[in-house]
Amino acid sequence: MTAKPPPPADLALSEAVRRGDADAAREALRAGADRELRDERGRTPLLRAAPADRVAVAEVLVAAGADVDAQDARDDSAWPVTGATGSVAMMRALLPGGPDVTLTNRFGGVSVIPASERGHVAYARAVLAETDIDVDHVNRLGWTALLEAVVLGDGDRTHRDVVAALLAAGADPSLPDGDGVTARPHAEHRGFEAIADLLRRAESCDGDGPGDEGGRR
Repeated sequence: MTAKPPPPADLALSEAVRRGDADAAREALRAGADRELRDERGRTPLLRAAPADRVAVAEVLVAAGADVDAQDARDDSAWPVTGATGSVAMMRALLPGGPDVTLTNRFGGVSVIPASERGHVAYARAVLAETDIDVDHVNRLGWTALLEAVVLGDGDRTHRDVVAALLAAGADPSLPDGDGVTARPHAEHRGFEAIADLLRRAESCDGDGPGDEGGRR
């Protein structure tokens, strides 16, 4: 039995996403394209637009009511993808749709974790400033964003700046990995002295404020 071909409007929307053509996407939606149509990998048009950084198309889809929290066959969704790509523009394109910032990728991490691993400084700063994302979320590997920036980073300036942004946002330097090791010993072991110094200073400020009674400031 021959499979029924997709409606022309759906094909037009798929092609518009591929090309990053916002006007064509808008026209396809007006013609009745399904904004939630899944491909063979379970991705909606928005889920295809996000990793390709088709920001203008994503804005059209979000304005048309596309589900910003839709997940594909690997449990990835558009919001965590922005952390992996580091696209601040895509992150902001999704915000009007009210994304669930607690949604995780297939590794159990919220978007700031892959951003920290990859040294996406501008993204880390933006997502921490513009959303209430959990800076101390722990993924399935037992790592926070702070640990990933050290353990999976290369100690360069971008990862140092990510660590600084995380600490400024209240990241807890005392949270250990699954083996009980915190970020500072990891940084020291790898010779990341600038990062280790940031972490030492954060640890020295942790809980020593007047009247703090041992709590974090």
